[in-house]
Amino acid sequence: MDHPFAPELIIESRGPVRVVTLNRPEHLNATNEALHGALIQVWRHLAADVDARAVVLTGAGKAFSAGGDFGHFVELWSDRDARRREIDGARRLLTEMIDFPLPVVAAVNGPAVGLGCNLAVASDIVIMAESAFISDPHVGVGLTAADGGAPTWPMLMSMLRAKEYLLTSERIPAARAVELGLANRVVPDAELMDDALALADKLAAQPPQAVQSTKRALNMHMKRAIAGVLEYALQEEFASFDTPEHQDIVTAFLARSRSRAAEKAS
Repeated sequence: MDHPFAPELIIESRGPVRVVTLNRPEHLNATNEALHGALIQVWRHLAADVDARAVVLTGAGKAFSAGGDFGHFVELWSDRDARRREIDGARRLLTEMIDFPLPVVAAVNGPAVGLGCNLAVASDIVIMAESAFISDPHVGVGLTAADGGAPTWPMLMSMLRAKEYLLTSERIPAARAVELGLANRVVPDAELMDDALALADKLAAQPPQAVQSTKRALNMHMKRAIAGVLEYALQEEFASFDTPEHQDIVTAFLARSRSRAAEKAS
């Protein structure tokens, strides 16, 4: 076991395959500052692993990742330096994934929301459990869909479909994600990791130079497509945190969460 980013992010070695697990199951793998930082750094760490040939990315527990932590959003309202670091980190995470040389199989074991959704679709092959869904709710919580949806979704589906799902924040069930081009296949929940590992083993057995150079060539399309779009969208997301609409939505959500917690405790 290799745990340089534990406990938030776990790396397990299975021969030439590295299984990377988002490990905040009690929070549905929502990203706090530590997990976000680990997700940025893990790709260079894995690229430096001379024995690694492929990666499986998944989540612990019931979710792949529920996206951003709403409590953390509140901190970003007043701390603009932290907000700038967050936005810069979002840029780095997407570019690190696109530049990462090894093939990445996303094993989407449950909800993949916001950042979680964009982690999945920035991977190279996406396998979804039947019960899983994808959603980019940025607009629904008053934020610009910057760190994946707006830059990358039009590369994966039609522009009209990208607009529909990003502007409405609608959930996309696993089978629909395959139809749209956001996922490769759907498998029964119990078979997800076996299928993902089998595919990663198949990729790992391919000639490494050919795999890595072909991935790099394919991702040149993605890099050219997002150039400019990502910078504009991230600037607008930075500004979104100051809008009353966003702050009202988050405040109401946190109030409902506290109320439910109080009811359970009583």
